[in-house]
Amino acid sequence: MSSHLPLVFSVTSGKGGVGKTNMSVNIAYSLSAAGKNVVLLDADLGLANVDVILGLAPEFNLFHLFHEDMTLDRILFDTPYGFRILPASSGVSDMVSLDKGQKLDLLDAMDSLEDDVDYLIVDTGAGINDNVLYFNLAVQERLLVITPEPTSLTDAYALIKVLKLHHGVEKFRVLVNMVKSRKAAKDVYIKLLHACDHFLDGISLDLVGFVPYDQNVRNAVVAQTPFCHKFPKTPASAAVRQTAQKINAWQVTPNTDGNIKFFWKKLLFREKSVA
Repeated sequence: MSSHLPLVFSVTSGKGGVGKTNMSVNIAYSLSAAGKNVVLLDADLGLANVDVILGLAPEFNLFHLFHEDMTLDRILFDTPYGFRILPASSGVSDMVSLDKGQKLDLLDAMDSLEDDVDYLIVDTGAGINDNVLYFNLAVQERLLVITPEPTSLTDAYALIKVLKLHHGVEKFRVLVNMVKSRKAAKDVYIKLLHACDHFLDGISLDLVGFVPYDQNVRNAVVAQTPFCHKFPKTPASAAVRQTAQKINAWQVTPNTDGNIKFFWKKLLFREKSVA
């Protein structure tokens, strides 16, 4: 068995509108620009929009995997930006909640990528529905996107609470988006940290970075282009590149923590090898 194992992480949030998918796309772009082989999975299965942000129109998506037995290599879509996406469908009620068989089918299908992917980024939906929880359990790391809005913090705390109390997840990475300064980002992070410390035992929150409010981000969204590509010198692009550099230092954790994960066979093999 090959020793290569992709690092799999989710980009997730408790609340919609915090820029989660935009962060996913631009982190994928930045890691790819650094020479990494990246696949971005649009895991907001019923309200997918990775393809919309990129201005792309893939012919196939994950609906075809589950309902038409299509292979993953036919669904994988090469973007003009150096990374590939696994698009999902939008407005299809059958995709809102995967059943147990579909979840296992997806994990099995993803095994075909394990030897030629460095990073699998899973852009989850927002909130605490079944799909969001499932994908956050199936990854090795969780990057939680928050903003200064009070509802962003309360909903982020709710997601952490459910994953901690019901599934034993204790480790989270945090990216603060749309802030005015480093100090403002740290203040937002500390508010979330204090809430977790006060009400939840054993939670680890690692502040990975912050992305400043930047009008060019909005301009790039309208142009349906990653802002790191369209405006590489803008402050938000520099911040995302710094975040990507930190992610590039993350290590694959062999501990499977009791939850079935992407590339679980190799993770189990790695865990036994380390033990």
